[in-house]
Amino acid sequence: MAPKNPYTGYRDQLATLNETGKRRWVYAQKPKGKLYNYRNIVSYTLLFLLFAIPFVKLNGEPFLMLNILERKFILFGVHFWPQDFHLFLYSMITLFVFVVLFTVSYGRIWCGWTCPQTVFLEFIFRRIEYLIEGNPSQQRKLDSQPMNFTKFWKKSLKIILFYAICFLITNAFLSYIIGIDQLLEIMKAPISEHSVGFTVAVLFSGVMFFVFTKLREQVCSMICPYGRLQGVLLDSNSIVVAYDYKRGEERAPLEAGEDRKKDGKGDCIDCYQCVDVCPTGIDVRDGTQLECINCTACIDECNSVMEWIGKPKGLIRFDSEKNIAEGKKQKWPARKIAYTIVLCILLGIVAALFASRSDLEAVILRTPGLMYQPQEGGISNMYSFKVVNKTVAEVPIHFKIMNHEGVIRVIGEELKAKASSIKEGVFFAILPQKEITSDNIPITIGVYADKRLIEEVKLTFVGPN
Repeated sequence: MAPKNPYTGYRDQLATLNETGKRRWVYAQKPKGKLYNYRNIVSYTLLFLLFAIPFVKLNGEPFLMLNILERKFILFGVHFWPQDFHLFLYSMITLFVFVVLFTVSYGRIWCGWTCPQTVFLEFIFRRIEYLIEGNPSQQRKLDSQPMNFTKFWKKSLKIILFYAICFLITNAFLSYIIGIDQLLEIMKAPISEHSVGFTVAVLFSGVMFFVFTKLREQVCSMICPYGRLQGVLLDSNSIVVAYDYKRGEERAPLEAGEDRKKDGKGDCIDCYQCVDVCPTGIDVRDGTQLECINCTACIDECNSVMEWIGKPKGLIRFDSEKNIAEGKKQKWPARKIAYTIVLCILLGIVAALFASRSDLEAVILRTPGLMYQPQEGGISNMYSFKVVNKTVAEVPIHFKIMNHEGVIRVIGEELKAKASSIKEGVFFAILPQKEITSDNIPITIGVYADKRLIEEVKLTFVGPN
């Protein structure tokens, strides 16, 4: 008789709560193994990029800046303006669809491998904890003992280091908003000159400190909306960190000289190593659960145990529930292939939108309330214009009538669009009398940046009856 899935009950509480509803603190064992080494590479690469990117500049501009307060956005050294809001809208729609399709196909890989909450907690704060307080059993002993000198200095040192790192991360995030140059200037100035900003940074660091000292895995289980959506996004074909219960059951401790297959025992020796390393305190053998972040710590630990007892690796692995239930090897169903193609198409569309974005934009409108005016050499209409220069260089602008003989006469100073600015003004479009064939003439005005045509605007020219 084939083994049945051991998770047949209904759990109506978080794994980190006990029967009375009180918090059960997670003392996670430090993982080790091939996948954990890969996570090390990914996490420290992301941490390096977080702190290094603000110092990177292209053409004298930050590589990345998201100044929401001043509505100044720079991506890959290119300025984006409110006029580019449609790109933001398309990007958000694409991101939403991407998240849904990616999660349905590949589970919560984002949560365990690249989410800032996981990267900061597992690869900075827990590691400091291991260095100061020791392994999980030593941490339990330290927390349970009364206050003494050893406990005082270890807890104090941990608190100081945790808050200092939180303050450093806060300033790293701030550098993406105001720019690294301005941040360095603020740091050199007295605190009294920036008391409001300093207070905000201290409070934000305090919130982050609370998250990484007290909330921890509760953020993933209770607060993060993406984690709460997992229940409706995943299905039996989704790739998740899964326990092969057909191979593992019936689980039983390892005994010397036994024939586990003959005795009806599975490969799982019930060592609980997969539970000990779980950062959210769950037992992966109970099936797909809300708290699982696909960090793969249990995979590494189980593989090391299987290697030790001489069994094949992969008792816990990346796989779908359907494949395990049917005893099939991992494969790509047609729907997952279709979803992946859709994801690639969406990314291509967004990339094309960004690539086709113009560095300069022009808006020209006929001045309302004014009729035509006789001018020397013909009839004129007045138009107002607005030219948005999204580049970091000053650009000379001029206009030209494309589909008729005629001239453009700009009113005011020399027409130059300064770097990262909006140039507004008015001009007269003058057509000779021979071009006036009706009282409503279609006219096309070309907008040139130096000698390059950047836009053609179709307008109406009003003439006498």
